[in-house]
Amino acid sequence: MHDTATTFLELGAVLFVLGVLGHLASRFSVSPIPLYLVAGLAFGHGGLLPLGASEEFIEIGAELGVILLLLTLGLEYTAEELLYGLRRQASAGVLDLTVNAVPGVVAALVLGWGPLAAVVMGGVTAISSSGIIAKVLGDLGRIGNRETPVVLSVLVLEDLAMAAYLPVLTALLAHHTLARGSLTVAVALGALVAVLYIALRHSEKVTLLVYSARSDRNDEVLLLRSLGLTMFVAGVAQRMQVSAAVGAFLVGIALSGPVAVGAREVLTPLRDLFAAVFFVVFGLQTDPAQIPPALPAASLLAVSGVITKVATGWWAARRAGIASMGRYRAGAALVARGEFSIVIAGLAVAAGVNAKLGPLAACYVLLMAVLGPLAARFVEPTVRTFRRWSQTRRSSGPTVTGDV
Repeated sequence: MHDTATTFLELGAVLFVLGVLGHLASRFSVSPIPLYLVAGLAFGHGGLLPLGASEEFIEIGAELGVILLLLTLGLEYTAEELLYGLRRQASAGVLDLTVNAVPGVVAALVLGWGPLAAVVMGGVTAISSSGIIAKVLGDLGRIGNRETPVVLSVLVLEDLAMAAYLPVLTALLAHHTLARGSLTVAVALGALVAVLYIALRHSEKVTLLVYSARSDRNDEVLLLRSLGLTMFVAGVAQRMQVSAAVGAFLVGIALSGPVAVGAREVLTPLRDLFAAVFFVVFGLQTDPAQIPPALPAASLLAVSGVITKVATGWWAARRAGIASMGRYRAGAALVARGEFSIVIAGLAVAAGVNAKLGPLAACYVLLMAVLGPLAARFVEPTVRTFRRWSQTRRSSGPTVTGDV
């Protein structure tokens, strides 16, 4: 067992390095996420400074980071806005999942891994990272943009689809009977409907659990009760084979009024701390030695993943009446893959589906986790530059004159 002093030394070094990287990112006006991921590679297995004593704590902190990211994102919106967005974007969510699952399915079949691996890789490539996207939208100040509700609706629909996909995948990997697999899916969907119903219909009662208008506001009590409720619901959701992130997001949706404002204030420092840890864990789980062999296939998947996400995000924003630049921002925001893809690949690797699946998925997620924030940051200047180039080319084209 590692001693406490070693744990403190490792945690101190990691957090200090993350602070330096965050400072550098802010100086150059870019997202710190790619730098955090690279730091994870350096601290992970096979890296320059592998961690030992603090790795378990960091992994738990990473899970908490996802929960806090989705909770604070949910606090920005009401239950009515969520329901309206889900109704309007249902077809966009179906298209998004279908189009983005195809590259993964095709890759697994072309590589000869079989139909079960194809189901796994379809999930890996289809699902965007709610945690990364929430962080990027906050960093870039786009929470209030018109296209952001469209992005959130697509993300929520993806996460809801995971509530059905993960139990099915688990049953397939465990070779369960149809009856047992169907029961698992039914339990997961039932839990999801219950949490969603409470968030939509009993928002005021949920709010009273953490805040009372008749009492003076107390930051300590508000922090403990809001965080405790969120972790409890996230735990129940996870136990029922529903994403903990979905549970946290719905708690944020359910909280309204002054409590939502106060909860954002007291939770933001914790969110920033554990969100940084969350991104480091991606790197920790990836052995740098496994990247080169998987890089060619992962790069092809990454290129197709960028194209399909931008296209489906652009289409969803267009259906919502968003202007042209907002459509491109919506598409670029959806590019990042992350926590769900890692979970899906991890289940397959543990079940012994294919030894090469894990390194390919890890390399792909790492590429997309880096490309996602970069795409969101540079989509506007890229589109503007292309438009200026197109206008210049048209205006400087050859002029046809006739000789008399």
